[in-house]
Amino acid sequence: MVQAPEFPTDFAEAALEGGLELNFELPDPEDEQIPDLEFQQRVEAAWQVCDRFDLQTDIWRGRILRTVRDREKRGGEGRGTGFLKWLQDREISKSQAYSLIEVADSADTLLEGGYLDTDSVERFSKRAFVETAQSAPEVQQMVSDAARRGDRITRREVRQLSDEWTAMTSDLLPEVIKEKAAANSIPSRYLAPFVREMEKLPESHQAELRETVAESPDVDTLKQVTSEAKYLAKYLEAATNVQALNNESLDLEAALEEALRIGSLSSTADLVNQAAQLEQTIAKLYTTWKRVTGLVDRLYVDSGASTPHLRSLLSCLNHLSGEVVETQIGSLESSRTIRLTIQTDLRDEEGEGVRSEE
Repeated sequence: MVQAPEFPTDFAEAALEGGLELNFELPDPEDEQIPDLEFQQRVEAAWQVCDRFDLQTDIWRGRILRTVRDREKRGGEGRGTGFLKWLQDREISKSQAYSLIEVADSADTLLEGGYLDTDSVERFSKRAFVETAQSAPEVQQMVSDAARRGDRITRREVRQLSDEWTAMTSDLLPEVIKEKAAANSIPSRYLAPFVREMEKLPESHQAELRETVAESPDVDTLKQVTSEAKYLAKYLEAATNVQALNNESLDLEAALEEALRIGSLSSTADLVNQAAQLEQTIAKLYTTWKRVTGLVDRLYVDSGASTPHLRSLLSCLNHLSGEVVETQIGSLESSRTIRLTIQTDLRDEEGEGVRSEE
């Protein structure tokens, strides 16, 4: 494994040795004698120094946390609880800890690829650092080269380079689009979203959309087709999860073509997606209702005259535990009562229906 860079433990002292001032004298925001350009330069210089030490510190904190976590993973019941206790003692949330571990993992990824050295770390923002580690190796190389040249690396620069790489290499982009991107007549930022959405689609749909873009290679067409690809992917994914659409007489592809023809793809995709969510909600409602009715029945048997308040509680919940479930929605001034009748087909215990009444 590639040796990790020896970052100093006292970053403040190291900065002072390098001629950097950590006890900043920030410009007075009320001083009108300071030109705007000078004000911005001084603030930016201070910010970059903070970013440098913040990133280096987080890399090592992430490595420490990862070491503690991996140690606590070793065998036995309750493994991992020691790590949570360690975090609790230091008032670190689990999400913060794993965010720091992600930074450390990113550093190690770039080290193993030979893309990182100690001098270039200071030129990354934290978000750019993680984004670089998650990019293609070619993008990592381009970003690292830019950092070695002394460029300041933010998330925007990483994404720009990633978009440019996508424009040069993706087979999903027609050649005419690549040529226009190379000539800067189509900004590269429109290409990556197009490729991401196209990758979610079957080849048959990819070919048709590529043709559309090739026929009209401009930004408006690219944006429109990207949007269509997004809704198309949602439609195809949701349609497989809707039980109501498991009908031999239904031709999903034909319905999709008709939606495209009349310009209603987004509405159709949204409808299918909402239908999938509705079926999931019905299933969850039924499961929750069964639990409520079971608990009410158990408590009714366990309680009696000696527990009048508990019996009163059960009475108040009758409208949620019977075959007709009732609740109110809306504000007090304009509330509406919704009643749902839950019926189970006795001939098929796995089938259930929910009928709504208002």
